Amino acid sequence: MGDTPPADNALTDRLLRSWLRGRRKAWLDRHGDSAERLWNPHRALQLADRERRLQQCINQPIERCTGLGALQRGEPAVRLLLLRRDGICGRPTLLLRKPQPSQLGNFSYQPALLQPGRHGTREHRLTLALWGWLLEPVQGTAASQGWLLNPRGQRERLSLHSGLNRQMQTALTRLQQDLKRRNPPPLTHDRRKCTLCSWRRSCDGVAEAQGELSTVSGIGGKRQELLQELGIADRQALADAPSDWLMQQLDERGIQQPELAIELIAQAKVQQHGIAEPLQAGNPDPLPELSDAPGVLLYDIESDPDARDDFLHGFLPLSRGADGRFEAAGSAPYRPILALREHGEDRLWLRLQRLLAAHPGWPVLHYGETEAIALKRMAERQNSEPPQGLVDLHQRVRQHWRLPVDSYGLKAVASWRGFRWSQPTAEGARCVLWWRQWRARRQRNQLDQILRYNRDDCLATWAVAQWLSNAAASGSDNSSPASSD
Repeated sequence: MGDTPPADNALTDRLLRSWLRGRRKAWLDRHGDSAERLWNPHRALQLADRERRLQQCINQPIERCTGLGALQRGEPAVRLLLLRRDGICGRPTLLLRKPQPSQLGNFSYQPALLQPGRHGTREHRLTLALWGWLLEPVQGTAASQGWLLNPRGQRERLSLHSGLNRQMQTALTRLQQDLKRRNPPPLTHDRRKCTLCSWRRSCDGVAEAQGELSTVSGIGGKRQELLQELGIADRQALADAPSDWLMQQLDERGIQQPELAIELIAQAKVQQHGIAEPLQAGNPDPLPELSDAPGVLLYDIESDPDARDDFLHGFLPLSRGADGRFEAAGSAPYRPILALREHGEDRLWLRLQRLLAAHPGWPVLHYGETEAIALKRMAERQNSEPPQGLVDLHQRVRQHWRLPVDSYGLKAVASWRGFRWSQPTAEGARCVLWWRQWRARRQRNQLDQILRYNRDDCLATWAVAQWLSNAAASGSDNSSPASSD
C-alpha cells in the first residue's frame, strides 16, 4: 500500500475494467503499440466528472482525505488510495468509513464507485469486489459491502458476497491468461463498445481488413451473434446469403422484422463493392427545396449532453448568384451564436429568430435530428412556433441511397465523399472538453477550436448536400470523391 506506481507487469483494476469491456482492449493496453493509440477526450471528460462528483461527495479539504494518513486517521472518506495485494493493484475511487472495528481502530472502510449511469453493470460490481478484496489485509477484515453512487447522488448498496468474489477471481485469472498471449484476443462482437476506446482506429482497420460483420451498418453485437449461429461468418458471406432463406431463419427465431434480412444483405453488398445504390426508381431529386431557393443556411449544433447544454448554434449562409449557383462555401461568412446560460434562453431565441428572419425562404440544412428537436423544444418553452424550412440531410440520405459506409453519421458519409476536417483529431467529445475548459478559463484558443470545428461540420453538411443534388442530376452515384473546400 502506498503511492508508488504499480509495476509494468502488475494486474490493476484499470486492466480488469478494460478486460470486462473487451478482452482485446486489456491486451492492447498492456502490449499495444502506443503510436496506434489515440488520445481519448472521453477519458479526460470522465476524469473531470469524477473530480466534480468527488468534491460533492467529500465535504472536506482534499488534503484531508488523500493518502495513507487519511486512512490511518479514520477520515470519513479516503480518495484514490493505491492498494496492493499479491501483485495486484487498485485505486478505489472512494473508501467510506463505517463504525465497525478493525485493526485500524474503531472503524473500517467500504469501497465506493462513481458509476456513470443510473444502473450498475458487471464491470462495476467486479471492480467493487476487487477493491474490497484489496482492502482486507489493510484493515484486517473483509469489506462485506460496497456502494455504487449514481450521478444523481443516490447510493446503491452492493453485497460483496463470496459468489461475487469468486467471479472477480475468475476474471482476474482469465485476464492474466489473456495478457500472456502472443497475439491479441479477437475483436469484440459488440463494436458499439469501441466508440470510446483509444484503440478504436487500430481495431477498425483490422475489422475492415477481415470483413467483419460488425463493419456492416445496422449490425450490432446481438445481430452478429445470430448471423454467426446461422453460419454467416463475415461480410462477404452475408452479401452472398439468399434473402428468402435468411428471412425464414430470422422469422423462425422470433425476430419481429424478418424483412430486415433484405436490408442487411443489400448493405453488405454495397460495402463489399464500394458503390452506392439508389433506392428510388428514376433517382428523383432528394433536395427539391434547393431548386428555387435564394440561398441556403447550413446549421449545426454543438452540445454537452451530460449537462443538457446546446452551447453553440452555428450557421453558414450561402447565397445564390444570378447564374443560379450557390457561393463557394469555403469563403462564406460563418455565423456562430453562443448559448451562454447566464444570458438566458430568451436572448438566445431572439438572436436565432433574427438570423432566420434575415434569410426568408432559405432552407435550413442540418444533419440528423438534433437541431430540429432542439429548436422545437426551445420554441415550446418560449411559447412560440418552431422555425420552418428545416431539412434533415440524414433522413434524405437514408431515403434515397444505400451507401458503402459502416455508419450513416455525418463524419462517415462526408468522409466517404472526400471531405476532411481541418482539425483531424476533432470530434464531438473533444469539442465538449474544449467548451468546459473555455468556460473555466476563458482562453480564446479553445473557443476558436470549437468554432472552427463547428464551421467544418457545416461545410461537411454542404458536401453531403452537394453530392445528393449532383448524384440526382447526373442519374448516378457520382462516386468520385468531392473536394473539401
